[in-house]
Amino acid sequence: MRYVQLRAFHHVALTGSFSRAARALHLTQPAISDQVRWLEEEYDAALFVRKRREIELTPVGLRLLAATRRLFDAEGEALEVLQEERSLRAGMLRIAADSVDHVLDVLTVFQNRFPGIQIKIVGGNSHSIVEDLLAYEVDIGVLGDIVDERPFEVFSLNVSPVVLFVSQSHPLATRTSLPLDALSAWPLVMREQGSRTRQMLETIAEAQGVPLRCAIEAEGREAVRRIVAAGLGVGVVSDAEFDNDPRLVKIAIESHPLSMHEKLICLKDRRNSKSIQAFFATARSVSGAARRDP
Repeated sequence: MRYVQLRAFHHVALTGSFSRAARALHLTQPAISDQVRWLEEEYDAALFVRKRREIELTPVGLRLLAATRRLFDAEGEALEVLQEERSLRAGMLRIAADSVDHVLDVLTVFQNRFPGIQIKIVGGNSHSIVEDLLAYEVDIGVLGDIVDERPFEVFSLNVSPVVLFVSQSHPLATRTSLPLDALSAWPLVMREQGSRTRQMLETIAEAQGVPLRCAIEAEGREAVRRIVAAGLGVGVVSDAEFDNDPRLVKIAIESHPLSMHEKLICLKDRRNSKSIQAFFATARSVSGAARRDP
């Protein structure tokens, strides 16, 4: 008894046809017929009752089918285990992040656990990250609040207040906080349209009747930081993303504080990817460990 003979019998029994079994196994019909015939002759057992246009399993064939079901189910399970293991030893995980600061701890643990997976990180704002995910150009997104969570698997990373920042030489540098309505008197340096931080500030300012003046629009957080550091206006950023840059001073927003809820997301129809599952599991374990720390 050989594996190829059992495989041929199994597919004929499942499909009810030698020709359909041949197509499923990418073999010729005579090759399938020969494998089944040799199996029957070797054990002197009739496995099928062959009629003009159809075949039926004999009692022995039915018993053998029950055994081959177990055999090939086990083979399929073993293959899944091996493929899962291989998928976590190699490959690439593409991450789009509005700020990598929110997942630095996760990246550290993930790389230690799965050193064979190459990680590619690209920047973006909340809008562009969602677009990249929907276009299957990245696997995971790290971004602030999203408008529609329905297409996504979502894990909350952290909550961070939105703050203002200015250069050390700016007239507001001596302030530790500033009311929202006072912003109307100062030129702002804003990120591009699609930035969730900018959208939140503009929305609440409009609701409160506070006019804002975007003097300079720059693409990317680092560009905004450099422009503000040169003394050209007031910037806005989530506190978690405010580096301790000696050129800059952080200012809290009074009266109408804003908070950024940073999320880890992937498309729901891709959540069964082993590398994506592993990254989310790592994020949950890191978050759980952080909560347990005193």
